[in-house]
Amino acid sequence: MALRLVDIYHPDTDDALEVPDDTYDVLGHWTYAIDEEQRVDRVLLGVEETESFLDWVDETVATEYRVVLQSVEATLPQPEVEDDDEEEATEEQKDVSVGRVGRAELYEYARGATDVSSYYYALTALSVVVASGGMLRDQTAVVIGAMVIAPLIGPNLALALGTTLGDLDLLGRAVWANLTGVGLALAGALGLGALVMVDPATGELAARTVIGPIDIALAGAAGAAGALAVTRGGATGLVGVMVAVALLPPLVATGLLFGAGYPQSAVQAGLLTVTNVVSLNLAAVCTFLALGVRPRDWRDVEKARTSTYIALALWGGALLLLAVVLWLFG
Repeated sequence: MALRLVDIYHPDTDDALEVPDDTYDVLGHWTYAIDEEQRVDRVLLGVEETESFLDWVDETVATEYRVVLQSVEATLPQPEVEDDDEEEATEEQKDVSVGRVGRAELYEYARGATDVSSYYYALTALSVVVASGGMLRDQTAVVIGAMVIAPLIGPNLALALGTTLGDLDLLGRAVWANLTGVGLALAGALGLGALVMVDPATGELAARTVIGPIDIALAGAAGAAGALAVTRGGATGLVGVMVAVALLPPLVATGLLFGAGYPQSAVQAGLLTVTNVVSLNLAAVCTFLALGVRPRDWRDVEKARTSTYIALALWGGALLLLAVVLWLFG
């Protein structure tokens, strides 16, 4: 059972929060004054209830407040797990459980993942060098190593999340992070392709110039797995490798082949890259929607709905167009 410790800091002139126990399965509630001006209410509850609980705090605390959310590794005594034959949860308790981490944690992950820093540039550049070496030498293990260090999962999931929530600021950050990452990777691969000898018949390169239904399925599965991993608060490292499988090798192959003077093969690898990006984001958006990721404020709901409809239409239309192009000219 994943737990979260929620600290609500508010003026000491306020009374302690009266958390409705019949709605939230509160495992612990402590309140105390920090000084003459500030009080903290500390609440321990399951991760699935944090989103609804934070919404309740926002509606309940009339004064200025700040919430600090912490992940709990363990607690003793262990929380009791009800048997199936015990009394079922009330309708209110069912309504507050979302079966995933809260909206605040998703935002924090997405904003951190779109931080375009020197670290992001360095990892991208290093992954391109490693992937290029592995593809030129036809060494699959080396290519897999490049996928491990490629920082591609975060910006793509942030793009899907920003689309689902209709958050224009997050969308802008995600688009910029993706464009800079892709641009750097493509430019690096182009430069390497112009400097070294490239054989388009090499297995690792040739495999990225062929597009089939399995490639679309792979990218879609990567997008869905990434969205599931982040909404469950799990480790995204291994899932990030799967996302990199769909994005890094075809992107590097595109640059290497263009730089070496094989435009036809490069275009095919580029089409595979675009197809994978579209499939991945379409699947991630659908997964976020299926998990009930929505904005809280009713004023943002319509904006998010419009953003989602536009994104689904664009991603779906692009995927259909690519399928037609591949069918006609493949």
